Amino acid sequence: MKAVHFGAGNIGRGFVGLLLHEAGYEVVFADVADALISQLAGADNYSVHEVGENPAVRTVDNFRAVNSGTQEAQLIEEIATADIVTTAVGPHILKFVAPAIAKGIAARAAGLAPLQVMACENAINATDILRESIASSWDEAAGSLADASVFANTAVDRIVPNQEPGQGLDVTVETFYEWVIDRTPFGGDAPVIPGATFVDELGPYIERKLFTVNTGHASAAYFGFEAGMEKISDAMADEDVAADVRAVLDETKQLLVSKHGFSYDEQEAYVQKILGRFTNPHLPDTVNRVGRAPLRKLSRHERFIGPAAELAERGIVPEALLGAIAAALRFNDPADAEAVELSQILASSEPAAATERITGLAQDHPLFAAVCGLVEERKAEDVAAPA
Repeated sequence: MKAVHFGAGNIGRGFVGLLLHEAGYEVVFADVADALISQLAGADNYSVHEVGENPAVRTVDNFRAVNSGTQEAQLIEEIATADIVTTAVGPHILKFVAPAIAKGIAARAAGLAPLQVMACENAINATDILRESIASSWDEAAGSLADASVFANTAVDRIVPNQEPGQGLDVTVETFYEWVIDRTPFGGDAPVIPGATFVDELGPYIERKLFTVNTGHASAAYFGFEAGMEKISDAMADEDVAADVRAVLDETKQLLVSKHGFSYDEQEAYVQKILGRFTNPHLPDTVNRVGRAPLRKLSRHERFIGPAAELAERGIVPEALLGAIAAALRFNDPADAEAVELSQILASSEPAAATERITGLAQDHPLFAAVCGLVEERKAEDVAAPA
């Protein structure tokens, strides 16, 4: 069995690639980073160090590597003979890997089982995004894309922090992980991946993860940044930051229980597990790394505005989430392009226009006025700041 995995970075090697390896697949890593591909091509194995409760070291071997930028013909051949294609490249990069996947599917020999494609990204229904990009470059002369491939959405969760210098290909990750896959597109022929969980309805699990793990993690980053903390674990050790994060997750818990039918006790246990993960001192995750890309995190259907908007539509004022949104608006890291762009939007636009642009909220939405007020406060702070 063979899997082609796009994205040979820390998540690709330390999470998806690891689970595919342990499921018995030969893994072909595809990436545009030439130095990384050269490292992988010259290595027999690498280690994944799991830290936290029940730490372990897992060895990954039986892999190869292809430069997806310069070795397209080889990459297409690998895809044409693969059983599975997965990605961990970031939602915005999916459109760039789609053409090669389309060509690989078109090059598959007659009689091969449909290629199983899964995007393992921090985005809702990322595989649908990938499928649309593949379909847009599909050559109809190759036949039916639907007959030659199967696309399944997934929800993935594993904290993989910035790595210490000198680790080479080895990766440090937390012990907890979750890879939830929609089994329905496979029609009874789902792949056997012991580390994954297959479900009949993925939507609730996607939102539970996004509105608990991602919302909580980013909240810890932005509240921690305001408190002058460097690491997420240090931020969560601060009583005030921890209380603010807990309040945010109480609000998202209220939404998830009401919307998806999770029991209160089930969701509370999940929240407790997630909070415990954020406090893991063995993960040297920084508030700047977790807080980066604030524009994406503040967009309409993401971890803050998404749940806050749904609560507002239910007549509930999401006070804690609004506090997290305010903290996100204050995030200021000159090394992060989106943080710089956020500051420029706030400086150059009127509050209502800035709110619409940043959040995607319509002015008649019940959450709009509250967020617009936060934007106005943020702009006033900049005006009052000494030159």
